[in-house]
Amino acid sequence: MNKTLIYPKGHPPSRGAYSPGIRIELGSATLLLITGQLALDADNEVIAPLDAAEQTEHVFRRIGAILEAGGMDFGDVVKVDTFLTDMRDFEKFSAIRNRYFADIRPVSTLLEVKGLAKPGLCVEIEVVAVK
Repeated sequence: MNKTLIYPKGHPPSRGAYSPGIRIELGSATLLLITGQLALDADNEVIAPLDAAEQTEHVFRRIGAILEAGGMDFGDVVKVDTFLTDMRDFEKFSAIRNRYFADIRPVSTLLEVKGLAKPGLCVEIEVVAVK
């Protein structure tokens, strides 16, 4: 099994012992695991505090960059886990999510959580992709 750590250009540095993504070669298939992504800038400051729509857009752009760096795209996504700090943001989040996955329909989990890594963050999304 061959593992490659994925760090797309411009991605903020990890704040711990983890990678934004790991690409795993499994013979005839490739698996890409993407760490939960947050709306943080290059200095690890919160982008658009408490704005679920803007944060969701930013997170999907980051996921897209990691997918691309791992040789994949949104069409390869098979699982999405989402964490919202306020379920009242579901409609805003869902409208954006559906633009990326309307025809793909990956399996998904959505949870409301008490908080995320920094105050002002309201959405975190992690994905699994296979090619």
